[in-house]
Amino acid sequence: MNIKIVCLVLGLLAGGITGWLTRPQVAELRLPGIDIRVQGEGSRGGLTSEQTRHILLAAVVGAIIGLGVGFVADRRR
Repeated sequence: MNIKIVCLVLGLLAGGITGWLTRPQVAELRLPGIDIRVQGEGSRGGLTSEQTRHILLAAVVGAIIGLGVGFVADRRR
């Protein structure tokens, strides 16, 4: 199997897992007289759009890093 593809997939998985584990659970907005707190689940019991965006961004960064590692590993071979 091609080392670049393997590293890309591993980076994507590692980034997705990292994004899932580090997703924001609570969003707070505090102003004088107003205290707004939003918990982790969306309206249908799933992820909120901010959590989804956080996970996808981490997965894309992981995939880019994995692809870079794949190119370096392929050049050294």
